[in-house]
Amino acid sequence: MKKKFYFSVVCLLAAGSLMLVSCDKDEKADVTKPEIELKAPKEGAVLKIGDEHGVHFDMDLSDDVMLKSYLIEIHSNFDNHTHTKSGDGTVVFAFKKSYDVSGKRNAHIHHHDIKIPENATPGKYHLMVYCTDAAGNEQRIPERNIVLSKDAPDHDDHHHEH
Repeated sequence: MKKKFYFSVVCLLAAGSLMLVSCDKDEKADVTKPEIELKAPKEGAVLKIGDEHGVHFDMDLSDDVMLKSYLIEIHSNFDNHTHTKSGDGTVVFAFKKSYDVSGKRNAHIHHHDIKIPENATPGKYHLMVYCTDAAGNEQRIPERNIVLSKDAPDHDDHHHEH
């Protein structure tokens, strides 16, 4: 009887030790959100509708362990909700695309993937960027207010090969 009792106590102590070791590992898990430094477009930027070169997008991402992906989203800010203007032949512009940056702790992002078509509805829009690290921690920048306009200056603020 004593052997069964001691065996049970040893098993309970072993199980408890395993749980404490597991808890210790959890405390060291990656809980730090990645960092986003969005350089362009700036807050209040006026972006040209129909610019064949696309929107100049520039940012730096970093994480203490490992990055996974980032998402760019643009949606309208007309009267603080999305709707299509009728009668003028334009279409409310929307953009949502995810990009893989797995295997990197730091990433410099520079591209012109966002193309605003000729028939996009001019007006106020929101730009949002989200970044997720390998552990699933997500960071996002506060919404940036941007304006889509046919009268915006041409995209010639930087000249270099891509």
